[in-house]
Amino acid sequence: MAEDSLEQIQSKIAYLERSTTELSDVVFRQHNDIKKLEAQIKALQDRLNAPQFEETQRTLEQERPPHY
Repeated sequence: MAEDSLEQIQSKIAYLERSTTELSDVVFRQHNDIKKLEAQIKALQDRLNAPQFEETQRTLEQERPPHY
C-alpha cells in the first residue's frame, strides 16, 4: 500500500513538473511577443511623431478627389 501511495505521489510530482515547464514556456513566449509588440508600437509612435505627419492645412487643390 505504501508503494502505491509513493507511485501516486511521484506521478503527481512528474505531472506538476511538466505543467510548470509548459507554463514557463508559454510565459516566455508571451514575454517575447510583448517585447516585439512594444517595439512595433514605439516604431509607429515615432513615425506618427515625425515631422511629415505634423498637421498642416491642405487646400482644395491639394486634396485628391475620392475616386483616386
